[in-house]
Amino acid sequence: MSFSSASDRKKSESAVAARGSGFRFPQRGLHVLAAVALLASGACGAPQAHPSAPNSGVVEVAPKTVDADAFGRLPVADTFGAVPDAPLDAEVRSTNGIVLHPHRELPVFDGPGGRPVARIPVMQIGSPTWLPVVARHDKWAKVLLPARPNGAAGWVFLAPSDAAVARSAFEVHVETESFQLFVTENGKEIGRWTVGVGKPVTPTPKGRTFIMASLQDARQTFSPLILPLGAHSNTYASFGGGPGTVALHGWPDPSPFGTPSSDGCIRVPDDALSLLSTLPLGTLVLIH
Repeated sequence: MSFSSASDRKKSESAVAARGSGFRFPQRGLHVLAAVALLASGACGAPQAHPSAPNSGVVEVAPKTVDADAFGRLPVADTFGAVPDAPLDAEVRSTNGIVLHPHRELPVFDGPGGRPVARIPVMQIGSPTWLPVVARHDKWAKVLLPARPNGAAGWVFLAPSDAAVARSAFEVHVETESFQLFVTENGKEIGRWTVGVGKPVTPTPKGRTFIMASLQDARQTFSPLILPLGAHSNTYASFGGGPGTVALHGWPDPSPFGTPSSDGCIRVPDDALSLLSTLPLGTLVLIH
């Protein structure tokens, strides 16, 4: 999908598209949480790196110091970038909905106390960065990254002022073989639609990703709103001048629904897009 150029990395919060002057969570199903307290205590069932191990007695692992020069050389974990040294997330399963927003650029490590591999920006193509937390270890959170390769993840260390943490009640599930998309709220299905997915030669990438941004692009006529995901085409290194980002979006007529017809994006009916547009950024998307 084509939607923007790399210059959008520099957009400020005043450029947030389709969500007014700042990011809004829908009121239903949202719980804003204290970052360090959440990760340290396991509140709201926060995912753990080793769920069977008790938190008591865990020795805190401090992050390695990253000086300004080294930090500036780290690859940016956004949809235009690549983080070749990032650990890969191989899971395609639900989390508890914890999402994280950095208050400033943060270093990303390959493990608790490990090597720095990237830096997370505060914004993603005009929308605030919200990343799903998929595992935790003491004050460390493992998050999905919106950069290549698909499945890129990394660990961030959270000091009290580093990030906002919240819990979304929603998940999006896409079943490519049956062309079904459904949304759940607290595990209960609240909507299901027949959708269009990638063609056999340009398949929709499977795995665990998330709603990265929300934008309107005047150059596009096929959808009033585009919801880029934290995933990329495995066929195209770039597409239409963009980085090959996969997205949820509408279509002017129903002909693609129930067919493998796209270049990798997921084409959805208008009422599906209407619901999807209300979901929090960072909402988990599971593509099977």
